[in-house]
Amino acid sequence: MEHFLIEGGKPLCGTVRIQGAKNAALPILAATVLADGVHELYDVPRLSDIDVMGCILEALGAKVTRFGNRVVVDTTTLRTSHIPDTLMRRMRSSIFLMGPLLSRFQEVSVTRPGGCAIGARPIDLHLKGLQMLGAQIEETGDLIRCTAKRLVGTTIRLDLPSVGATENVMMAAVLADGTTVIENAAREPEIVDLQRYLNQMGADIEGAGTNTIIIRGVKRLRPVPYEIIPDRIVTGTLVAAAVATSGEVTLTHTIPEHLNCMLLMLRQAGAEIQTDGDTLWVRGGRELKAVGEIQTEPYPGFPTDLQPQMMSLLTLAEGISVIKERIFDARLKHVDALRKMGADLDVVDNSVRIRGVSALSGTQVKATDLRAGAALVIAGLAAHGTTSVYGVEHIERGYDRLDQMFQRLGGRIQRVPDQFPSMESGTF
Repeated sequence: MEHFLIEGGKPLCGTVRIQGAKNAALPILAATVLADGVHELYDVPRLSDIDVMGCILEALGAKVTRFGNRVVVDTTTLRTSHIPDTLMRRMRSSIFLMGPLLSRFQEVSVTRPGGCAIGARPIDLHLKGLQMLGAQIEETGDLIRCTAKRLVGTTIRLDLPSVGATENVMMAAVLADGTTVIENAAREPEIVDLQRYLNQMGADIEGAGTNTIIIRGVKRLRPVPYEIIPDRIVTGTLVAAAVATSGEVTLTHTIPEHLNCMLLMLRQAGAEIQTDGDTLWVRGGRELKAVGEIQTEPYPGFPTDLQPQMMSLLTLAEGISVIKERIFDARLKHVDALRKMGADLDVVDNSVRIRGVSALSGTQVKATDLRAGAALVIAGLAAHGTTSVYGVEHIERGYDRLDQMFQRLGGRIQRVPDQFPSMESGTF
């Protein structure tokens, strides 16, 4: 096992190109099973979750090959629609395969998916959507089996604007008979990217990015080469790190409008931000200011995936800020680690009152999930002294070699082997 060793207190400076988006790449990889042939995907980030999706596709019979950031998936040899439990439980996004496999094989069997422990994440909406398209669903213990001789389009109103359920229903409905309408759909940019990919394959979908998506079923799809959009969460993480360290950073291959809500907050905090096409320039002010209240919300609101990183930054902002986590009920596990570094945080239910301090201090902390890990790295880069961030395996699920990205910006961060076994067992 390894951890990040960070010598903090140095402003980040330089230029970095943003990786492809994990949350776009995973459903698009799942969608490859909808069409026989050889699929070429570009700008696929090197992440452990992407590796797991590749393993699942191979377990289904596909051939998956990576050439740098290009991934080739040959689906002509698919032979089964059963996903092994050991792979299913390794990440949340394994659930994305239900819709495409049901559409292709008329049946799919899975177990409950894994993923970050950040609160209740039921799959009821996924199952309800598939059921409304005509699937029969049997649950036996942990095994879920869906069958449908044919799927038929209908109107599906989601109880919540779930990103995963929206994408799963889109992929199941794309080859269904007739027209499917998804009401109260999620509006995230990754859903727009999935629509763009499927339409290039021959699908007939409109409305992604709004709360109503219309899918007119087609007879077949064909493989097409496709480039994944830039990762807005990685972009936001690097912007937060630049501001927290009073640095000056240029990020290329971005879509700044995907971060409008966060950039507004950062400007209120005192950051200077400019955009030019796909380039985003940010400079942190020497004295950060509190921003009042932030509530996490579905897109285009403030993203829950950037809440921990924003909290790290606001621990150093003069005055009092409040963050309310409204998406997940257990996504404040980084609070204790930030307190250990000197942050002044009070938690009431799912709200955190942040009283800015003049500095954080380096110490040993442990990431409990993906974005919490990124937040602790930011805190370590901004802190005085040395910080050790354990739980790197969580961070690798969403960031393509985060340590090397920060090194290119002058960050003093390195990956080193764990020397204290007790630190791996959670004695923080």
